[in-house]
Amino acid sequence: MIKSKKLLKFNEISHGFFGRNGGFSTGIYKSLNCGTGSRDNKNIVRKNLNLVCKKIKCNKNKLILMNQTHSDNFKFVGSLKKTRGKKINSDALITNLKGICLGVLTADCAPILIYDKNIKMISVIHAGWKGALGGIIKKVIFYFKKKGSNFRNINAVIGPCISKKNYEVKKDFVTKFIKKDKKNRKFFSKKNYKTYFSLNSYIKHEIIRLGIKNIEIINRDTYNSKNNFFSARKSIKNKVNDYGRNISVIMIN
Repeated sequence: MIKSKKLLKFNEISHGFFGRNGGFSTGIYKSLNCGTGSRDNKNIVRKNLNLVCKKIKCNKNKLILMNQTHSDNFKFVGSLKKTRGKKINSDALITNLKGICLGVLTADCAPILIYDKNIKMISVIHAGWKGALGGIIKKVIFYFKKKGSNFRNINAVIGPCISKKNYEVKKDFVTKFIKKDKKNRKFFSKKNYKTYFSLNSYIKHEIIRLGIKNIEIINRDTYNSKNNFFSARKSIKNKVNDYGRNISVIMIN
């Protein structure tokens, strides 16, 4: 489990970015696969999630996950009863309730943890390129503002995701970003006639544009096998028909 240096300063919250180590899964899912949507044994995935809850000291019935769709939809969790057991089609969760652990699943996309120390509000964001380009981060941050947040009090941590050197993209991908803003060219580079994209740099840029300065990037490449994270792109390259998911969590104690 990786901790954020920024978030460690706040005793009132617990958090963590988990890789693939320390769980019960076997084979291609070895070992801490938290992907409820994977083809791994559901009971084993549940056991893995329970391990995460123990690590965070969260009641296993108070961990909330999403059905992630690469959208700009978010859900405010104002009641555990109205959320537990429900299929939440969103790519971000927000809450100000104590004891509720918000989780986001990734396998190359960027997990983002957000905390406002003054209004005591947390969020998890699933930021793949579609969500990031589509405005999911802006929608979450502006919801914080609606709830009384001053952006100076927001801490945003961008978790492990695929690095630029391993994120090869096609021309139509580049076109989408340039069409939105010509300045987005700086997040792309070319090498040996191939184009590469920096997801976490783009996300950081978008957060800065919103007026937030307290930003941290956990520079761990999920594609690099040495870092022990699940990677969708690595699995596809190796012609594996499925892959596990990493989990990142945050909770107000």
